[in-house]
Amino acid sequence: MLLPTQKTPPKPNLADLTVLAYGGTKIGKSTWCSHADNALFISTEPGLNSLEVFQIPITTWDDLLVACGEIAEGNHSFKTVIIDTVDNAFRMCADYICRKFKIEHESDLGYGKGHSLVNSEFQRVLNKLAFLPYGLYLVSHSQSNEIETRTGKYTKIVPTLPEKARKIVLGMVDMILYCDIESTTGNDNKVTTRRVMRTKPSIYYEAGDRTGRLPEVIDLDYAKFIEAFSVSQTTENKTKEKAK
Repeated sequence: MLLPTQKTPPKPNLADLTVLAYGGTKIGKSTWCSHADNALFISTEPGLNSLEVFQIPITTWDDLLVACGEIAEGNHSFKTVIIDTVDNAFRMCADYICRKFKIEHESDLGYGKGHSLVNSEFQRVLNKLAFLPYGLYLVSHSQSNEIETRTGKYTKIVPTLPEKARKIVLGMVDMILYCDIESTTGNDNKVTTRRVMRTKPSIYYEAGDRTGRLPEVIDLDYAKFIEAFSVSQTTENKTKEKAK
């Protein structure tokens, strides 16, 4: 029988969630991810030289498939898998499809078939990783897109994935965390800055938190991230106990 007889409870642990962290170059995305529980980096581009981390250097989609296979076997102690960056992983996926069909570019297959094959393969592998009993963190850079509406134009910050790949990632993750610089002016007119993560939707940047546990803005500090998530979880548990 395939039909469920009970509801599935919300996943309470960060190690069960899929997270997208994106932002400007060298803002601290990889450093933030490196503090995740028993982290393993699938490194698709240079940039981890200053960090002491477990990593698998990946240069092709075939390499990534092999790494995913080993991760799925479960013969390890890692609890969080980090693809840094998912942008480069997507490019490798496109190259893989081109090599497979002996074409120069995915558009060479015509009628959108090549693009569809790339997106399907990309989504297939990410979904497989997301269903594994590990946290999945995806790292991306940011770019500014001009949005035109009937009332005017505005700029929105989004991950640097192509549009269809971006929609795949945004649709599957539990958290979209935009890494940003926040500036404030004090009474002495001095400007101070801090690195932050934005967690709630805005017309000016892509962000979101399906768990509803995070404040709208939080320091780009993994310990404070854990603290905010855990405090909210504790509050939820106490509320449920009182309701019984």
